[in-house]
Amino acid sequence: MNYVEIQEGPTRLIVPEDHSSGGPGKINGSVFFNEQMAFNRDISVMFLRAFDKELKVLDAMTATGSRAVRIANEAPKTNVTANDISAYAIPFIEKNIEINGVTNCTPSNRNLHSILAENIYDYIDIDPFGSPMPFLHSAIQGARRHGYLAITATDAAPLAGAHRAKCERRYQVRPLRGIMCHEAGLRILIGTMAREMAKFDKGLRPMLSFSADHYFRTYLQVMDGANNADEALKNLIYIAFDPVTLERSYSYEPDKKHIYGPFWGGRLFDKEHLAKMDAHDTCVERKCNKYLDLWKEEIDDIPLLYDMSEISSFLKVTTPRMDTFIERMNEYGRTSKTHISPTAFKTELSLKEICDVYTEVSKETV
Repeated sequence: MNYVEIQEGPTRLIVPEDHSSGGPGKINGSVFFNEQMAFNRDISVMFLRAFDKELKVLDAMTATGSRAVRIANEAPKTNVTANDISAYAIPFIEKNIEINGVTNCTPSNRNLHSILAENIYDYIDIDPFGSPMPFLHSAIQGARRHGYLAITATDAAPLAGAHRAKCERRYQVRPLRGIMCHEAGLRILIGTMAREMAKFDKGLRPMLSFSADHYFRTYLQVMDGANNADEALKNLIYIAFDPVTLERSYSYEPDKKHIYGPFWGGRLFDKEHLAKMDAHDTCVERKCNKYLDLWKEEIDDIPLLYDMSEISSFLKVTTPRMDTFIERMNEYGRTSKTHISPTAFKTELSLKEICDVYTEVSKETV
């Protein structure tokens, strides 16, 4: 195998010489690796080492074993199975286990559906090239009671509304284009998980959900029982949005006005778990700290973000400084930045109240 060695945090990784380094990546050879997903792998490490207990982990589509070996090396209370269906991946997995000297990681060359039919895990990671839909039922059935699922969707264009028909076909959701599309895409993913898990009388508790780069990612705790399934489904919402007036609203039932959805309308984070996470010794530590700070402060119990650019265009005023605007908004009601976009914010205030404060702060800026 033609390979190169790279470093992510304290972990050495052997990866194909011909690999992706940005964007959603391309499958250039028989084993896939994307350097840009180092942040994604960092978050997995941060998430798992925040638990003070032993965890049986499955990285179901591990490819080179980069995520699995990093978890085993950097979250030492884990016992990791590094699985991939491709036999070409196994030499990379074995080499990465060897050079890092980890004894808590085992290579596996199986179809994920079969391994999940025979085993249960505390934590299952599904990170496919594209949509996670074909793998969800197996992951749900393979998760231990009160276990955790980590799901990535890299089919961002359909989820963000660029390919409506594909989104409706894959997720049975009418997506939302425009300024809210990435928040909507993330909420489609979580809402889909709620609907799929309900089929097995299971609910969910979002632990950490985010949009970054070219993908959406959610970490969920499995909540067994029909009552938990019913409670999760109560969080599904339908959205109305008028790009001319900027008015947006949501309803728990679809109607002639609320035509987009269903989306997850509940929380995105477990703030107690976020408080235990730290970015020390990660690969892209500055980015991890930036996102961690945003997630800790972000209002996540209110869907439907606003963006400074849309407000400025609508009011035809100068865009004020973000920090000044957020500070002033908080004098009237809860307002925060959001990780979705550096120019977006969440608030409990009405559009009229937003516009009043925005106009006032804008005048002070001039």
